[in-house]
Amino acid sequence: MHHGKLSTSPRLRRALRALQHAKGELSTRDLAEQADICAVNSTIAELRANGAEITCRQEVKDGQRRFYYTLTKSPETKT
Repeated sequence: MHHGKLSTSPRLRRALRALQHAKGELSTRDLAEQADICAVNSTIAELRANGAEITCRQEVKDGQRRFYYTLTKSPETKT
């Protein structure tokens, strides 16, 4: 899979920053709004490919499926 690099992608850095500042988990909608991104699931996959550890929990409420993401480990930064 070809994925963006955290070091060169403002989109990935915004998403990572939102996850880092979250008090617990963020819903797909909250993450999209806070990081100004559209394809949250793809962004999560790219962050994982860059070394982030992110859990995903799904919930069905009132017939609606919702996903919640929690950053458990930030990726290593290369200096």
